[in-house]
Amino acid sequence: MSEIGESHIAPPNPSTWVDEYGDGLYRYALSRLRDGEAAEEVVQETFVAALRHVDQFAGRGTEHGWLFGILKRKIIDLIRARNRAVSIEEEDPSDALFDKSGRWRAEIRKAEKYRLASLEREDFWKAFRQCLAGLSRQHADVFTLREIDDQSAEEIGKALEITSSNVWVILYRARLKLSNCMKTQWE
Repeated sequence: MSEIGESHIAPPNPSTWVDEYGDGLYRYALSRLRDGEAAEEVVQETFVAALRHVDQFAGRGTEHGWLFGILKRKIIDLIRARNRAVSIEEEDPSDALFDKSGRWRAEIRKAEKYRLASLEREDFWKAFRQCLAGLSRQHADVFTLREIDDQSAEEIGKALEITSSNVWVILYRARLKLSNCMKTQWE
């Protein structure tokens, strides 16, 4: 019989991780990275890191939460690594929206209004996913971290090793590109 106040934490069971958590970890990684191979890689790295540091599982949370915490850090590490090589200096996407005199291009004016009800349509989300896939990795990563994962510019900047002002520039450009794509590709 154990003494009162003594806690018994069940140790993690690595032999069940792939079956119990593999699909969920993969789906989460795929939704953030939009690349099946990269998602598989970070899930594998998550399991390897968890095996290496299984003794650090303190039992304050669930095994599931602990693995997802590791996965989130692996995703940030991958995004940081792939964005190191990307130059922040790019062509201004607003050039596609305005003509030389500074007026909206005709094709943009025609597509400038959306009906709110259309946001519920599957074809909207399909077009959005295609437009997001058309962004550079850095733009898509910053947009996803900010708008989907709701991270602050400071958090994103720290994770990607760029300044907060660069995060805002990239986010501005990503939004413009997404907006232009949605206005011209989706009806």
